[in-house]
Amino acid sequence: MSLLSLSLSVRLEFDAYRADLEELSVGPRDVVNMARIDTAQEQYQIHKDKYERLRSDVTIKLNFLDENKVKVMHKQLLLFHNAISAYFAGNQQQLEQTLKQFNIKLRPPGADKPSWLEEP
Repeated sequence: MSLLSLSLSVRLEFDAYRADLEELSVGPRDVVNMARIDTAQEQYQIHKDKYERLRSDVTIKLNFLDENKVKVMHKQLLLFHNAISAYFAGNQQQLEQTLKQFNIKLRPPGADKPSWLEEP
């Protein structure tokens, strides 16, 4: 079960306990109902804490994913910049080295196989 689906199920439980507490709070205030309200309040607080903890975990995970995305984009832009610089400077070795980091194989001009655009 993923963290997000777990968080959603915990949210559902939290909402159910909150609704129970609200329903009991509206009813009469006799001894039996007061005991039920106390129990519902404890269950509500337990599930509220659990939900807030998981919500915080999801927020942290999303922040890590966002930071990772930014790092990957920065690296890709740097590699792209290096490839463009090498291409326009006419530096074949540096261009090939940069393209290896992109996992792209440079085909020599006049290769036997036509490009996918040229295929019928």
